[in-house]
Amino acid sequence: MKLAAIDVGLKRIGTAICLDGQTVLPQEAVLRKNRKQASRDVDSFLKEWEIETLIVGLPKDGSSAEEMERRIRHFTGLLDFDGAIEYFDEYGSSAEAKEMSKGIFRHKKDGKVDSLAAKIILERYLFAKNMQR
Repeated sequence: MKLAAIDVGLKRIGTAICLDGQTVLPQEAVLRKNRKQASRDVDSFLKEWEIETLIVGLPKDGSSAEEMERRIRHFTGLLDFDGAIEYFDEYGSSAEAKEMSKGIFRHKKDGKVDSLAAKIILERYLFAKNMQR
C-alpha cells in the first residue's frame, strides 16, 4: 500500500511517502501561499505518487491544539483525494525533527524540517500499525 503523511503548518506542509510498507522518505515540502494553492499542490503530490492512504498529523496537546485541529481538518476537506485519510498524533514530531537535523543542514524556512516531521509521523503510524498485529 502506498502511504503519505503530511505535517500541516500555517506556512509550510511537510510531506513524506512510504511505497513499500517499510521505508519512509521525506519529500519536498509544500510552501503555502494560500489554502487553495496549497491544497492543489498536495493533491498533485498525492496523484504523482499514486497514494492510497494519507496520514495527517494532528496536535493532541498544547494550548492551540483545538484551533489547529479545526484548521487541519478544514484543509484536508479541501483536498480532491479519493483514498483514505487517517489522523495521527503528531506530538513532538517537529521538535524531534529539529533535533535530528542539527548539524546536518541549516534550519531555513524551506520546509526540510517540516518534511522530516512528516517522516516521523509516518514512521510512528507504521510502528503503531505493526504493534496492533
